[in-house]
Amino acid sequence: MDKNMNYGEDYKYIPATSIASGTGIEVLPDLYQFTVQIVNIVMVGDPKKDEHFVLIDAGMPKSVSMIQRAIEDRFGVDSQPKAIILTHGHFDHVGALIELVERWNVPVYAHELEIPYLTGQKQYPEPDATVEGGLVSKMSPIFPNDPINLGDNVNVLPADGTVPELPEFKWIHTPGHSPGQVALFREKDRALIAADTFVTVKQEYLYRVMTQEKEISGPPRYLTTDWKAAKESVEKLAQFHPSVAVTGHGLPMTEEELTKNLEKLVQNFDDIAKPDYGKHLH
Repeated sequence: MDKNMNYGEDYKYIPATSIASGTGIEVLPDLYQFTVQIVNIVMVGDPKKDEHFVLIDAGMPKSVSMIQRAIEDRFGVDSQPKAIILTHGHFDHVGALIELVERWNVPVYAHELEIPYLTGQKQYPEPDATVEGGLVSKMSPIFPNDPINLGDNVNVLPADGTVPELPEFKWIHTPGHSPGQVALFREKDRALIAADTFVTVKQEYLYRVMTQEKEISGPPRYLTTDWKAAKESVEKLAQFHPSVAVTGHGLPMTEEELTKNLEKLVQNFDDIAKPDYGKHLH
């Protein structure tokens, strides 16, 4: 293990949370969503069958204890995943990653276009506080933006679309919110881990984030830099006709509710998701 890992100089605890923080939802027997303040991590694996599971994303800064407790509550004391899959590298998806890798010494995987942001080579564009939205957009400049450096501890996802340690899933490139964002899809039951390609809460508005008011939306506006690609990524996922979706922010959606809302988002993306103003509009 490469021990020369570090967070950016601006990594810090962010005092933003929701009523769902610290709670989990068993979406399917082997698909478990756990909310860390304002973001979801996912555990893929059935604790009733075996202890083999994979962790998707790594929560908010300073959340390692919360994540560790959640995993032990679900899979037992001293449990650890076979791998960590990153949907992308924004601060709220890698916040506890270094501590978890140091503790578990497990492989981490991400899309090749995301690797520079995970190895200290490139920095994401600054969050856009001017974008149309509420208080979360306004406070976004305080969010950590310096790149994390995982050194040699991050690996490129296989080019053939397979997901290490999750043979039934395939990864789907869904850029727009970040260059190398991926979603994960399982054909047999059409289960989708959508990352921030679309979410089920208006992430720009603090009240809705705090109360987790359920509403389909596009990716969080303050960190989305390519709206054309973001729209195309939503359209791409809709073509898989998912039966259940876990998103990076908000509550799961299933069956008819998901189908109707995803179709609505595809048809009205510019009205629902795309902001009327902001520095990344073209």
